[in-house]
Amino acid sequence: MKNQEAIYDAKVLGKGKVAILGLQHLFAMFGATVLVPILTGLPVTATLFFAGIATLFCHAVTKNKIPVFLGSSFAFLGGYFTVKGLGADAGLSDIVSLNYASIGVACAGLLYLILSLICKLYGSKNVMKFFPPVVTGPIIVSIGLILAPTALNNCQTNWPIALVAIVTVIVANIWGKGMIKIIPILLGVVVSYSVAAVTGGCDFSAVKEAAWVGLPIAWERTGLSVFTSGSLDTGFLITSIITIVPIAFATMMEHVGDISAIGGTVGKNFIEDPGLHRTLIGDGVGTAVAALFGAPANTTYGENTGVLALTKVYDPFVIKLAACYAIVLSFCPKFAAIITAMPSATIGGVSIILYGMISAIGIRNMVENQTNFQDTRNIIVAALIIGLALGIEFSGYLGCGISPEAGNYAHGAISFMIGSMKISLSGLAVASIVGIVLNAILPGRDETFAEDPNKELASSLGKY
Repeated sequence: MKNQEAIYDAKVLGKGKVAILGLQHLFAMFGATVLVPILTGLPVTATLFFAGIATLFCHAVTKNKIPVFLGSSFAFLGGYFTVKGLGADAGLSDIVSLNYASIGVACAGLLYLILSLICKLYGSKNVMKFFPPVVTGPIIVSIGLILAPTALNNCQTNWPIALVAIVTVIVANIWGKGMIKIIPILLGVVVSYSVAAVTGGCDFSAVKEAAWVGLPIAWERTGLSVFTSGSLDTGFLITSIITIVPIAFATMMEHVGDISAIGGTVGKNFIEDPGLHRTLIGDGVGTAVAALFGAPANTTYGENTGVLALTKVYDPFVIKLAACYAIVLSFCPKFAAIITAMPSATIGGVSIILYGMISAIGIRNMVENQTNFQDTRNIIVAALIIGLALGIEFSGYLGCGISPEAGNYAHGAISFMIGSMKISLSGLAVASIVGIVLNAILPGRDETFAEDPNKELASSLGKY
């Protein structure tokens, strides 16, 4: 592959090869993108539809210069689950709770626009120094650790099926070649799901009843429905926003790393041209709009960057074609029903690795950026972030008469009243706010942000 010449205009390959390359990018992002709605309970069809729409919008706002695909973000899983847990405590259904969470994600997307404007006015380097790896790394570590109990609970429904998924992912990732190595999570899902189906571990009754063609969006499953339901809970809405918005500080850093990684792969500085402010707009608007209509937050996808490195075809048109495939696929409810019928053990098997990887990526981010933990102030910042995130989150076990061993899960939070409204701050929200503020005010901050994509490539936070 080293001797293969890079291709920046896919038209020279012919229409047939271009169509196949588009499918390859679709398959590369597919496993991770559909796994998020499976884990959270969000609609699969809306997820695919807005992944495609967000990708096309991002290409338009970045002047069609960057070969980037926007798919479901795993970073917000902790936020979704926390809001669902708090909603259950308030007597709300999972669907209603997810709708409130979607408003929080939409607000997180708007935060991208604010950072985009600041980057445009003051420069990326001056802005990013307030969000160094000593802050974003521990936040990412905490996200993975908070999610881990959910994966174990799913595995407990059928450990043999879960182990099939785990082994498949490991084998594909370690010994796989070419495309096999790029899509280990997708292969883990397919193999485990197939074994479960053959052994009678799946219920396909909903698949038989589902239509072949239908609209990807259902109003009652959108964030906007919160305002038209006639039963708006303002306090819970504010709680959802405060719980989820701080996660954006970590995902924006993830965005910077991914754009830099794509630039390093393609050999262009996309932070400079078309500019970080444009890529943030593409990602932020894509996330906000998707959330308002019931889809997960979107983020730039490392899997597709891997495909770029594999094929050396850098034409953005190929990825736009993959986005169109995703949109077409979103109009098939029967396909969504097949995805929804996936057994919990399969989900648990792949997610136990996935959630661990999220934490590992946070650690890698700090290591590769040479965060100095001989400096006491850095230890204090990281310790408070992890301690508050986990301590508050799992304090829900205390005084509730439940235990992790029983498979139950109660989300802890810091709650207070503002007038008649009850506001609850999740552990992740508190930890993010404390970490960012503490890092800003403590003396000795020396992290810098490199705008050279080749320097930033090592800190890319790829999604698995």
